[in-house]
Amino acid sequence: MRKRTGIISTLLFALSIGVSVGPAMSAEFTYDKQALPSAKPWTSEEFKDDAGSFQFVVIGDRTGGANVEGTFKIAIDQLKLLQPEFVINVGDLIEGYSDDKSELNAEWDEADSMLKDLGIPFFRTPGNHDISNKTAQQVWRERYGSTYYQFVYNNTLFLVLDSEDPPREPPPGIKEKLDLYNKLQTEDPEKAKAMLAEFMSDEAVVAGLAKPVEFGNDQVTFIKNALAQHLDVRWTFVFLHEPAWEKPSESFKSVQALLKGRNHTFIAGHLHYYDYDNIDGNEHITMGPAGASFHQEGPGNVDHLMWVTMTDDGPQIANIALKGIFDRKGLDPSLFGAYDRKGTKAE
Repeated sequence: MRKRTGIISTLLFALSIGVSVGPAMSAEFTYDKQALPSAKPWTSEEFKDDAGSFQFVVIGDRTGGANVEGTFKIAIDQLKLLQPEFVINVGDLIEGYSDDKSELNAEWDEADSMLKDLGIPFFRTPGNHDISNKTAQQVWRERYGSTYYQFVYNNTLFLVLDSEDPPREPPPGIKEKLDLYNKLQTEDPEKAKAMLAEFMSDEAVVAGLAKPVEFGNDQVTFIKNALAQHLDVRWTFVFLHEPAWEKPSESFKSVQALLKGRNHTFIAGHLHYYDYDNIDGNEHITMGPAGASFHQEGPGNVDHLMWVTMTDDGPQIANIALKGIFDRKGLDPSLFGAYDRKGTKAE
């Protein structure tokens, strides 16, 4: 869990620049040495209080058929319990696929209302629902600036990329289908489930998922410059919405080439299913959802948070199912529908 040693105020947090900080003091551990002169009822005096370590959370897709149980809002409430240094989302916070700026802004207002009291920095990654067309891109830039950016935290580089560069052609009638699906989730859940299965087997959808992700020249240049500016960081995390390594394009291969020889980890979302790949010794992780519809059967169907502890030896990663996090009052069985959307009931 987050350390309470007062070191956080000394840690680096700089957008697009690097700032060095001096070493922070470790927490003091004392005990009654007269009462315990030799044998002790604990295992070690070496505490995990290294000032170079820090914790952050990654959270997956909310939309693409946001579930009616309000799972994402529960996840945000749980982040308040966990208190990481910061949170990074891998995209799809709104349903999008609209050309109406007022409608898109209303969706962002709704999403942002859940974040306003979080009290923890929350980094957005653009997803295909978030910037599905030029209008949506414009709304994003007006509200949040660039669709790709970098920051450094405690000698660790974070690259947040835009896998919708440019946006790809959406499946026909996607907005109307999403509206109907979200309506059916409340009115006829079984029909909603059948509709989703039919949608995911549609030839246009399958073809779209199989299409390689392209990265424009400007973004590749940005990545190249960011890496050149931060040659001595201990680790590089790369966040993007679509797991471009599944069917790598030539432009993505050029990104991989830029990262060769550098300690790095890729983390994406989009598929609504947890998956792990180790490619040439580097971890490539696809997040499960945090409220988005489940797209396939299997163990990767889990609403979860990823708790990352960055150490001098690299990242330690723990995935926490939402149903495994509850406050000091205990587990609330009435929330099981949002914790686990497989019909789990309290005993």
